[in-house]
Amino acid sequence: MPGDEVRIGGHISRQYDAELEDIRSKVLAMGGLVEQQLADAVTALVDGDAELAGVVVTGDYKVNAYEVAIDEECTEVIAKRQPAASDLRLVLAVIKTIADLERIGDEAERIARMAQELARGKEGLPVDIEPLAARVRAMLHDALDAFARTDAEAAVETARKDLKVDRLYEGLLRQLITYMMEDPRSIPRALDVMWSARALERIGDRARNICEYVIYLVRGKDVRHTSLEQMEAEARRNHGP
Repeated sequence: MPGDEVRIGGHISRQYDAELEDIRSKVLAMGGLVEQQLADAVTALVDGDAELAGVVVTGDYKVNAYEVAIDEECTEVIAKRQPAASDLRLVLAVIKTIADLERIGDEAERIARMAQELARGKEGLPVDIEPLAARVRAMLHDALDAFARTDAEAAVETARKDLKVDRLYEGLLRQLITYMMEDPRSIPRALDVMWSARALERIGDRARNICEYVIYLVRGKDVRHTSLEQMEAEARRNHGP
């Protein structure tokens, strides 16, 4: 059953329970904000909406503020409560997760800045970036859902989707290179799209990182720099065939 090894609650101190739940809730709120930033950045890019892109750029400070606030709460819990076992894993997983969420916010801001540049040209995108963007957005959402439910097996399934993201990204690069070769005047615009696609690919990587932290949280095993097969074996450990 997902999340059966990680429960918030049951401590002698109700205040301690409340502190851990507050941290968890704030991570999910931060994740929701980052998801919205990404969605708006992609919409601005595809629609050539410079105004919406500006909203994303100016809103990045909210993501940063969440990271600072949650990090401070985690530091306080470590200092005051000296957490052990699953509580310590939760705090460490949160610290790592919010760092990746902040970087995803940075990538969304980068996409929004590229959208502002492209909107000035009013020529539209030379390639269809929406399939890649949709995959990345779904992957981020599923990674956060796995975190919310402390579901290690769902985390593995989400991490596996990064392979498709990489393939879509590589396909876009090939299209853009061909486009630039055929029309050298298009190079500046194509490069803006290329950097946007690169930002999306990196967000996919960050989402996979979050999945790895979920497995660490649930199973107590660091699966960074391991294969998908090793991740899956660890996620299914003690859960039968």
